[in-house]
Amino acid sequence: MENSKTRREAALLVLVVFLLGVLLGGLGNHLWGERVWGRQNPPGSPTRDQLVNDLTHELQLTADQQQQLGAIVDDTRAKIRTAYAPADTQREELRQQGRARIRAILTPEQLPKFEAFMQRLDEQRKKDEAERPKH
Repeated sequence: MENSKTRREAALLVLVVFLLGVLLGGLGNHLWGERVWGRQNPPGSPTRDQLVNDLTHELQLTADQQQQLGAIVDDTRAKIRTAYAPADTQREELRQQGRARIRAILTPEQLPKFEAFMQRLDEQRKKDEAERPKH
């Protein structure tokens, strides 16, 4: 009787530890994805207007300095986007190559489902990109 109770408690403890591991792993993956893979404008990175307003307040910038600062921020961010454009192009090429390899292993019945899935994925990606702050 005591042995059976001990086994149940041990099994319950193993289950709880497993579920906590899954939960913490999922949370960690989500946080890692948000910080590393995700955003063009990370949570800690201010928009152009926020940056200009914050620096204006901190440094008591004149109107002329505010204009110059805004132009500098715009120019710098444009240069950064230009610098990353080749990587974006390469990423898309790699994505298409991967999709072609997947298509090669699918049956004719699976192909339309795969194409529909990829279309939904592309639409979601475009929606996510449109929601990201650009400046």
